[in-house]
Amino acid sequence: MTDIIAGVEIPDTPAVAEATEFLRERTNPLIFHHSRRVFLFGSLHARARDLRPDPELLCISAMFHDTGLVIPFSDTPQRFELDGADHAQKFLLDRGFSTSAAQVVWRAIALHTTPGIPARMDPEVAATNYGVLTDAVGWELDGLEKDRTKEIVTAHPRGDFKKEFLQAFVDGLKDRPDTTYGTVNADVLEHFVPGFRRTSMVERILDAPWPR
Repeated sequence: MTDIIAGVEIPDTPAVAEATEFLRERTNPLIFHHSRRVFLFGSLHARARDLRPDPELLCISAMFHDTGLVIPFSDTPQRFELDGADHAQKFLLDRGFSTSAAQVVWRAIALHTTPGIPARMDPEVAATNYGVLTDAVGWELDGLEKDRTKEIVTAHPRGDFKKEFLQAFVDGLKDRPDTTYGTVNADVLEHFVPGFRRTSMVERILDAPWPR
């Protein structure tokens, strides 16, 4: 039976089914429901802008985009976005997807918190970012039909999303604070972690090992 929420069809493919199971088993309800909402909101924004992302790749992008917060990919600390992107790329390549398809998903996840750039890239990259922005900070929420928004949050409840989502960032990043340099993620640690101080670009230039 086809699953349709707010007029958006959830891709009925083995990869999406496996990604869904991966999220249910390896993350938590907060990340799962957020990821599904990101796919649904991203799909609606893509439709309104006449973008045509591959639904399966967009869904995989949305499902894996925050996995790096709870499942670091590498023993070497890196941005959580890269962890999630690496998880998704390996997931796709292991299942026979093309390198180009895996790279599109990698870009969508790696750039999903980067302001300004995703909208100029592949439809899957743009739509993932749009979905994230809507669910996290309410971007263009007023432009969506209220009945469709209600249907999405009924199917995938927000609960105490603001508080729990910020806590997920703290928990996922407090032990690798240097990975937040130059990203919006530093805002979270600066707000919630006592004693955290971000290094500025000015300091890095002035402290560089050059005489002048």
